[in-house]
Amino acid sequence: MLDLKRQYATIREEVREALERVCESQSLILGEEVAAFERETAAFTGAADAVACASGTDALWLSLQACGVGPGDSFLTSAFTFFASASSITRCNARPVFADIDPETFNLDPKATESVIEGEKATLKGIMPIHLYGQCADMDAFDRIAAEHKLFMVEDAAQAYGASWRNKRAGSLGRAAGFSFYPTKNLSAFGDAGCATTNDSDVAERMRRLRNHGSARRYYHEEIGWNSRMDALQGAVLRIKLKHIEEWNERRRAIATNYDRLLQAAGLTGERGNSVRVDKQHPVQLPKTLAPAYHIFHQYVIRADRRDDLRQFLSDRKIGSEIYYPVPLHLQQCFAYLGYKTGSLPETERACAEVLALPIFPELTMEEQRVVVHAIAEFYS
Repeated sequence: MLDLKRQYATIREEVREALERVCESQSLILGEEVAAFERETAAFTGAADAVACASGTDALWLSLQACGVGPGDSFLTSAFTFFASASSITRCNARPVFADIDPETFNLDPKATESVIEGEKATLKGIMPIHLYGQCADMDAFDRIAAEHKLFMVEDAAQAYGASWRNKRAGSLGRAAGFSFYPTKNLSAFGDAGCATTNDSDVAERMRRLRNHGSARRYYHEEIGWNSRMDALQGAVLRIKLKHIEEWNERRRAIATNYDRLLQAAGLTGERGNSVRVDKQHPVQLPKTLAPAYHIFHQYVIRADRRDDLRQFLSDRKIGSEIYYPVPLHLQQCFAYLGYKTGSLPETERACAEVLALPIFPELTMEEQRVVVHAIAEFYS
């Protein structure tokens, strides 16, 4: 699925020099490396401020908490996403509310969102669109919905560093946003790390306080925060990788285009986004890329007939794949108290049964892609 050693080989000397710089400085937590990365991320995303932290999960929590989400509030998001999208809401002592996804994109469905809002008006504070797999959610629709219902948006941009909507980058599209730099992400640290962005200076100031035990001045605590500071070593590595991210994202887009071509040439699928139903005649379907979106393909995901059998077939041939995500959040045991049942979000549940992510990383070769697609074609032959 992913070979980080290939990426490291291309930047080895840059990374070693950066790490040596940190070691010589012995400024190991926050400090100038992290502050420089924050400035560079703000410039890259187009946000006014960036606040580096310990993980993508913390970035979402900081965003919500700093925007005032708290007890008695509810916050709407997708159930077809990583656990942190919803757990960050509960960590604010608020209640997650789920709406179904658009089957063509896997992102939160604006129409389904509006239907859910009608029943949540008394407590609903805002919406967290997920820019899933590297494609921004339909931000035209969500901007309208948020304005009409007097809600604010926090972007879950964990998988979308460099993605954009109408030439505005993820991280600058809502009141705040959270990014993850987990090692599997398209911009990845050498461990756990994250970053929140915002255009609101008051929100940024509170984020900085919250990540440091609620303290803006050492040993003086205005509120109860958390220990979520970024290590300087991570900031230094991320600064090196940030220089290459646009090139790597373009490479991901080229790999995705080549997968599309190979799958179509093998007779496995039609044009991207033309169908969302898989069957024996159309065993593979490709999600739609919306015209205003610049998709960076953090993951290359297909819908697949007999998905689990296909995955085992690929595994037997030593071809990596992954299921993002096998169990939707509304059916997770820890969220049973919310009252959702099987059938509550049918498109989300169908996606969980059909999605399969194929290998994608900037250094993946065309020959390796041919091997993957040949194996898929062999399975369905």
